[in-house]
Amino acid sequence: MRVVKHSGEIVHFNPDKLITSLLKSGADAFTADAILKEIVRDIHEGISTKSIYKKAFALLKKNTHSHAARYNLRAAIQMLGPEGFYFEKYIARLFEAEKYETKTNVVLQGHCVMHEVDILIRKNNEIAMVECKFHGGSEAASDVKVPLYVFSRFNDLRVSSYSLFSSKEKITNCWIVTNTRFTADAIAFAECSGINLLSWDYPEKGSLKSRNNQDCLYPVTCLTTLSKAEKEKLLLLDIILVKELVNNKVDLKEIGISSNRIKNVLKEVAELCKCY
Repeated sequence: MRVVKHSGEIVHFNPDKLITSLLKSGADAFTADAILKEIVRDIHEGISTKSIYKKAFALLKKNTHSHAARYNLRAAIQMLGPEGFYFEKYIARLFEAEKYETKTNVVLQGHCVMHEVDILIRKNNEIAMVECKFHGGSEAASDVKVPLYVFSRFNDLRVSSYSLFSSKEKITNCWIVTNTRFTADAIAFAECSGINLLSWDYPEKGSLKSRNNQDCLYPVTCLTTLSKAEKEKLLLLDIILVKELVNNKVDLKEIGISSNRIKNVLKEVAELCKCY
């Protein structure tokens, strides 16, 4: 059976890949197998992978909200757009979870021109700039032009000293983060130039996907017990991670959630924060 990906590419349906993604969401083998059987009954030649995903998500949600939330992670990160402002905040939170100090949206005078830096991070007295590249579509990729451009900005900034976290500090490292993927040429140039890359599936150990599952760093946009409007209200309150809602009735009340619904939301939050 052939299916159509987001990009328009036609591939053979891979049941093992679907089972793996369901198991990674936290579903047990029995549930994953039952969902696969139901999807196989409805599948037809030329069906889109998006339709298959929606069906699997709906079936998971009937079973356990937190499993559906994990399964929905990639789409949830895309909901941190459209401009990517909240994506930058989310990435800053990921670094903070690894004991980095962070600053966002910093404007610095380079040797030649001014630069707006998305995120500055410091750990062990080393400072790095982080450039975030947000894409609204899951099939979009950051090509080699992105690290070429960022590397030139880094070189313009690294020659000067700044008052960043303290006085007279230099930027000595560089990161590029995207919510989708990097092309092979982008990865090759970054590795050759000493640029750190972070994407949905890169590097193999420590990608956005694996960091979430290992450390429970899920964005609030993945919660299935909240509406899109309610998630946006939380983002406006600077509630970016699900972890920030643990035992937090105050912010949920502030966005207009009823007491009965708060119980359901906090239950999903607690389940999501049980890391593997």
